[in-house]
Amino acid sequence: MAICLSPSGDAISSSQAPSNEVFVGTADGVVLLSRQAPGQPWKIERRTLEGYHVCTLTYVQSTGVLFAGTHNGGVAISLDAGASWTFKNKGLGSTNIYSLAHAGSGSTLKIYAGTEPAALYVSDDLGENWRELTSLTAVPSAAQWNFPSPPHIAHVKHIGFAPNDPNHIYASVEQGELLSSPDGGVTWNELLRNADAPVRCDGDAHRAIVRSSKPNEIFLPTGCGLLHSYDKGQSWADESARITPIGYPDVTVFDPERQDVMFIAGARSHPGDWFADLNAAAKIARTRDGGASWQIVVNGLPETSTANFEAMTLEASGGKCAVFVGTTAGDIFCSENDGERWEKIVEGLPPISKGGHFGILSGAFH
Repeated sequence: MAICLSPSGDAISSSQAPSNEVFVGTADGVVLLSRQAPGQPWKIERRTLEGYHVCTLTYVQSTGVLFAGTHNGGVAISLDAGASWTFKNKGLGSTNIYSLAHAGSGSTLKIYAGTEPAALYVSDDLGENWRELTSLTAVPSAAQWNFPSPPHIAHVKHIGFAPNDPNHIYASVEQGELLSSPDGGVTWNELLRNADAPVRCDGDAHRAIVRSSKPNEIFLPTGCGLLHSYDKGQSWADESARITPIGYPDVTVFDPERQDVMFIAGARSHPGDWFADLNAAAKIARTRDGGASWQIVVNGLPETSTANFEAMTLEASGGKCAVFVGTTAGDIFCSENDGERWEKIVEGLPPISKGGHFGILSGAFH
């Protein structure tokens, strides 16, 4: 089995045995990491799609089809485990792809693609044809969606689904709104603006995390901290203080076999603050009690990472989990014992980042 590591793609999986292959989406293509067996060193097996910034990967294990979303190239599809690629963009109104996800199986399998400008597309034939779910951009708040950095255009940063219901979609618009559709994208609810306890965050939704063990709860890392809903998004509690010093949380995963075990990573503050010292001061936090308490994990990680952690994936196997994180500096760290110990398994890859964050931290924008 192979797993994916990218900022806005597949991030949570379960397997009978630990995987020995990891597909990594980078600012210069897809890198395949491999090892001979668990416990053995990881190596770079091959690099493909070079020249394309890949910020999202989704792998349909049942069909063996790997999808890569690229900035300004569209969706690339591989039928041979990433050895070769073909772009399939028929029906896409934008080739600036920020997020990919798949849901269902067999004849009901659907692939979703989120773009900039913010829009959501779906394919029911493995990417051969795409159609826009135009209802997403018809919600009342759509006219106010924006993004702080030029060209000030919002994007669909992440796509998720309710547990055991592939027709219930969550779309996180950065910056704009967390949208929920119970009917496969026919209609949408605006969960932040219409909440009983509204939040002042300019709708800066990063990703919605919903677990089958507590389907009424939504964890929502945002540009202004960690929000948590206990009632399917009808109201929100600000739990940012629980993950201090992470002030700009983003990538979040949980163990599907022990769902109170979760990890969240992010920078000390908003990217606008990184310019002064080129330092994201990024950290990773873990909870074992479903978010009631969080602890910063280190033990093999930098005490404070100047690079940001912008991709994370978790694979549960044998009663424990392996967690992989990728940074804007092109390093990958891994823990195979629930975050107790970490090891840098690869370094010097192209940035693992959805967009301009790695440019800020490298000083390229100075």
